Amino acid sequence: MSVMLSGAALLAGCGAGPGTGASANASFSVSPGSAVIDTSCTGCNALNAHASPVHQFSATLAAGGAAPVSWTISGGDPSSGPGKINDLGQYTPPSFLTADQVEVQVTATLKSNPTLRATSSLTLTPGFLQPLTPENAAVGPNGSVTVTGYLAESGGSGEMHFALSNTPTGDTVGEGTLSAATCQRNRHAFTACTVTYTAPAVVSSTGVTYVVATLPGSSSKIETALLLNAPGVASNPASHQDALSAPMLLGSSGGNNNDFDEKGNTIVDCCSGTLGALLQDAGGRQYLLSNNHVLARSDRASVGDTIVQPGLIDNNCTPNGDGAGTVPVAALTAWLPLRSAQTNVDAAIAEVASHTVDPSGSILELGLRQPDGSLAAAPPGISSTNGKGENATLQLRVAKRGRTTGLTCGRVTALDLDVAVDYYRDCAESRPYLTKTFTDQIAVSGDRFGDAGDSGALLVDTANAEPVGLFFAGGIDAAGVSHGIANPAPDVLNALSTLMPGDASFTFVGATDHEVSCLSYGDSTTSAAQAHPLSDAESARQQAALAAGRALVNPSAGVLSIAPGKSSDQPGTAALIVYVDENLAPFVPAAVAGVRTIVIPTTARSVAFGSAPSTATAAGLPPLTASALAPAVAAKRQIAHKLMQQNPAFFAVGVGQSLDSPRESALVIYVDREHIPARLPATINGIRTRYVFMDRLHVTRSYAANFPTPRHCTPHTINSTAEDDRMFTPPALDLP
Repeated sequence: MSVMLSGAALLAGCGAGPGTGASANASFSVSPGSAVIDTSCTGCNALNAHASPVHQFSATLAAGGAAPVSWTISGGDPSSGPGKINDLGQYTPPSFLTADQVEVQVTATLKSNPTLRATSSLTLTPGFLQPLTPENAAVGPNGSVTVTGYLAESGGSGEMHFALSNTPTGDTVGEGTLSAATCQRNRHAFTACTVTYTAPAVVSSTGVTYVVATLPGSSSKIETALLLNAPGVASNPASHQDALSAPMLLGSSGGNNNDFDEKGNTIVDCCSGTLGALLQDAGGRQYLLSNNHVLARSDRASVGDTIVQPGLIDNNCTPNGDGAGTVPVAALTAWLPLRSAQTNVDAAIAEVASHTVDPSGSILELGLRQPDGSLAAAPPGISSTNGKGENATLQLRVAKRGRTTGLTCGRVTALDLDVAVDYYRDCAESRPYLTKTFTDQIAVSGDRFGDAGDSGALLVDTANAEPVGLFFAGGIDAAGVSHGIANPAPDVLNALSTLMPGDASFTFVGATDHEVSCLSYGDSTTSAAQAHPLSDAESARQQAALAAGRALVNPSAGVLSIAPGKSSDQPGTAALIVYVDENLAPFVPAAVAGVRTIVIPTTARSVAFGSAPSTATAAGLPPLTASALAPAVAAKRQIAHKLMQQNPAFFAVGVGQSLDSPRESALVIYVDREHIPARLPATINGIRTRYVFMDRLHVTRSYAANFPTPRHCTPHTINSTAEDDRMFTPPALDLP
């Protein structure tokens, strides 16, 4: 699931100031004249949600205006090269280095006179290769977790520093202790640095602390979130990414044995996901359930393809048959074609091989806490629905067990979701396949809820473990909150049944309903919105609206007071807080003088003594009823298609709950954070709007360049077969 992500100081915006250190001439100059950047291009701009960040160079004529030039680069790393630069002067560094510092020269040649040139000097340093491993974990009193970080450097003497913090940014001191860090360096593998975290002996309440990694002289940071909990639950996703003993438990790493990219006879990357659940047909045959893009490689697989555990991403991209480390567990049987306009789920099944998969359908960590703090495996619940899965409801608490983030919990935040999801022909996401719009989907949110590699995980109701959805896409919003998209579980079964002879029906394999431990890392949506500063223009709008807002105050009618506030439905936007009598239900408009309202039920005494809250909360409120949601559902179905067609910045529209007025429904609209429209209405068709700003959604299988394998070796040669020759061929990264 899209993805979070290193010795000289990085400069703001990836580079130094214009012309600094540049070689120029009387005709034109290059800017910046020098810069220090890392292999991750920290601070650089991404051309789109799926592109690598680029450092922008420009050439300017002495008389002013852009100089028409050709761009070239030289120097660089002896193994990975100098990187790439295009005709627009957009530079992409190599993905790794073999030294702590490498020099690259960027040359601009005037097209009208090739004898005139100007140059810029780039200093490259290694960046982070991937997020820390694990990205998140649960720890009880005195519990410990080993955290590993990887540098995009093979050889050299690079290192990283670790610190504890109560925030992801590393600006406070966290709970617990860290051991001294150690780094392993090898010319044929990426530098790995590890540190061991130990929780305090007493954990009074559940909360999150962070292990934050930095690189000397760099502003780049990555972190692991640790859920400290008094009950002593221990959960480390990294411990289940290797091969499991037979019979295999679900919720584990897996995928198609051919899911890799190669150039010539060299594998350059691979991808994998999660083997989510077990299905059974009327004849008693059992099948693994995951996504089309995990098992069937986004329509590019063949019936009978081998499904392996763990996925190639967790075996150094080494396919079964070319080396040890994976076990064939199933054969690809059928999938719902993504290309078809008639399909509305991203799902595939693979018939299990004899004695390879636990026949009870048990999923890792779905069961009770054990004496050592770990969570037992358990099947999903099926007794309430006869194995057909239950329908999601708004604010339902759900859990999933995925390859990357393990067992996590979140809440259903949008229903009836129309969502456009991008698919690619290769693991590197460099060759677009299609953008498919799904309808009537489920959205779930929560800090650390999911990430790349969790595709195919089964969502279950934490109250009874009944299947709710099949996780297939997601991303992280501007506040750092994870958003996952799932196909409704009953829809998945119904759609798969159309693929089999005689429309054979499927059911989930499971057991009696049971509760599931909820490992929740919180939800920062509201706190991040309230921390977002208001612009001067927003503050001015708010002040202008206060006079009109005060005219609403009528204590006898239940409107107690008006105060300035910040909207959580649209972060960065001013709002008017309307305090209303908690025993009455006065009508409050969604906006006053064009400024959003926040409706907070309270008492006159709380307002008078200044103890009334400044943000709305749904805590303690019953879920919105179907009748309360009906107007929003009607509005969504009327405007969603048109809204998404007219402006691609809107890539998903669903129905949820307003954060500014939790007793009201809202249209939940997902907006491309790189292309936010100038005008975002507070209401549409009389319904409040809630905006989620994030990168466009894409599928959440894990990709080797972002989530390398445990061995973290450099690209390697494979034993080519006829099947392997069908793979796509992005550029190789060869090390001697």
